Amino acid sequence: MSKKQPKKLLRIGEFAKATGARISTIKWYSEIGILPFEQAGARLTRRYDKEKAIRRLKKIRRFQEQGLSVEEIRKWLV
Repeated sequence: MSKKQPKKLLRIGEFAKATGARISTIKWYSEIGILPFEQAGARLTRRYDKEKAIRRLKKIRRFQEQGLSVEEIRKWLV
């Protein structure tokens, strides 16, 4: 049996660097509910599950490339 690996949580700056997205864009996506964060740290910093958030951001970008609006993207992701 293999042990389940703990989630790799990234701070917003680390997530931005890993994906090439701007911090302001990530914050906005989180605020409108299409890129949820996993937890807020003691200083209310956002943490993102590395694997889950990267997959989600890729989906958002694909939808944008297809010309979907933020509202349409939200409908697909909710």
